[in-house]
Amino acid sequence: MRLANINGRLALRAGDGFIDVASASSGRFGPDPQSVYASWPEFSAWAQDEAQVQDGLEITEPGSDAVWGPPVPSPRQIFAIGLNYRDHARESGIDVPEEPPVFTKFATSLTGHLQDVALPEGSVDWEAELVVVVGRTCHRATRETAWQHVAGLTVGQDLSERQLQLTGPVPQFSLGKSYPGFAPVGPELVTLEEFDDPDDLELGCKLLDGEILQKGRTSNMVFDVPELIVRLSAVCPLLPGDLIFTGTPAGVGAGRTPQRFLAPGDVLVSWIEGVGTLTNRMVTA
Repeated sequence: MRLANINGRLALRAGDGFIDVASASSGRFGPDPQSVYASWPEFSAWAQDEAQVQDGLEITEPGSDAVWGPPVPSPRQIFAIGLNYRDHARESGIDVPEEPPVFTKFATSLTGHLQDVALPEGSVDWEAELVVVVGRTCHRATRETAWQHVAGLTVGQDLSERQLQLTGPVPQFSLGKSYPGFAPVGPELVTLEEFDDPDDLELGCKLLDGEILQKGRTSNMVFDVPELIVRLSAVCPLLPGDLIFTGTPAGVGAGRTPQRFLAPGDVLVSWIEGVGTLTNRMVTA
């Protein structure tokens, strides 16, 4: 099952197009993409009955003027994990962490596929990430039950303005990563039955001209998805619709010699195997 936020309405992929969930369900599930996570088990059961969902319903293909919002537009909590790939820790000159470094990206930083990102002054870096969407309330989860609390996966970018992020004496990770548009996610949420192994997916990002900036596999995480859910939920109850940015592999601009950052006109293309491709253009603020 694949879900999208198209023109502010929840849409379910059907072949090469989408059906409008509110219309298809005769109002049982509303048009607001965020609202579905509060009733995820019921919605999931309904949506996976393809004959029930698609029979006699109009399937439309989004036009070039469609607005792709984040599939989870207003989560109550956004968690993000730093240094969760060994090669990224090495390029950052930091030891591999024994505990996952956790910060947040504020909800106003969310944006969607094909949306422009206005670059503030400073040094804006890219970080392609697998983003986990919580589907069921989760407190003190075990590794064995962790995946059961996940609604699906999507593509994300943890865009980061490095100067503010590293301002001392205490680094400002959350602020430096929360300018408007600094959390693109999408274009779709993909549920777990779509994957042979959700713990081992290729991810990366490139520029529109084809230059590869990052490429890695989620199987190389220091703390995999179940472990992140265990450790986060040991402290904070995870709520339906929450997001977890799970970290980025090596290849960020700050880790290069010389360092390199995004500029107006750059088009950043991020991908995850089996999930999709997220495209965002950088523009002048």
